[in-house]
Amino acid sequence: MGKFSEMFSNDFGIDLGTANTLVHVKGRGIVLSEPSVVAVERGTKKVIAIGHEAKRMLGRTPGEIIAIRPLKDGVIADFETTEKMIKYFIEMVSPKKLFKKRPRIVIGVPACITEVEKRAVREAADQAGAKEVFLIKESMAAALGANIPIHEPAGNMICDIGGGTTEISVISLGGMVISNAIRVGGDEIDEAIIKYVKLNHNLVIGESTAEDVKIRIGNAYPEKGIKKIQIKGRDAITGLPKVLEMDSTEVRKAIQEPINIIVDEIRKTLDQTPPELAADIVERGIVLSGGGALLTGLSKYICKQTGVPVIIAENPMLCVALGAGKFLENYKNLESY
Repeated sequence: MGKFSEMFSNDFGIDLGTANTLVHVKGRGIVLSEPSVVAVERGTKKVIAIGHEAKRMLGRTPGEIIAIRPLKDGVIADFETTEKMIKYFIEMVSPKKLFKKRPRIVIGVPACITEVEKRAVREAADQAGAKEVFLIKESMAAALGANIPIHEPAGNMICDIGGGTTEISVISLGGMVISNAIRVGGDEIDEAIIKYVKLNHNLVIGESTAEDVKIRIGNAYPEKGIKKIQIKGRDAITGLPKVLEMDSTEVRKAIQEPINIIVDEIRKTLDQTPPELAADIVERGIVLSGGGALLTGLSKYICKQTGVPVIIAENPMLCVALGAGKFLENYKNLESY
């Protein structure tokens, strides 16, 4: 038993997300959670910082340094930088002796990615030092990580809302019955806040400010009390710094469009589900995972719009990474790309 666990102790499950990257190591659990941001020198692309340190630089760098997010809509937008980021994260969590053994890596990817995009993910992991690479649909990984009994002959629906994509799947007997994915997620919700504030208040704000507004007072369903927040930005007319107070009612109005796109995709998936499995889902509910699941009132709003109970997974942001780690234990009985 000791030799068996030793053999696989260098296996990694990676949630390579548009907003954050998480790494699961067999026997150790989630060992890393960092923003998917890399700061590089303009021109040479020499890496200055990765993760939390790089995220603090977003929108604040001098001319010769740029902070970039190498993934967009759940897929690789900058291959070379993504490769460096994966390698850096793997080295961070690998003892030096262990890293000499090339790891097996499972990466959660959106169902909507193309063959070219899949190849880019595989190649990035290969170049980062992987011995073997498996790709698993994010919703399958999320279902595993949320401890949904996917091997039972019953319908289970998972809705994984990440930074760049939302994926909704119906799973039964360990396989995908239906899977739909759209390139709408937390980033589009942030973008909706940026657009609303500029259009209605002539205030220009950055991604980090919009994300902070979403986290602190973002909501998809009316609450009892109204929360308020002060936001700082640049006046679109005068170009001078400006402070604005915004409340949770306005934020709900601002993010209505991307939220409704997600709800429409859930409705579409329910409509495509065979009757027997749909009956199971009505009984078991829709499970929400991903960072988007944490948006206040979203579960209530989806429930109201679909008539189906909605449950938020335990530790929703960790589900894909945990599921990618679990996949290696049972990969012969599960679907992968």
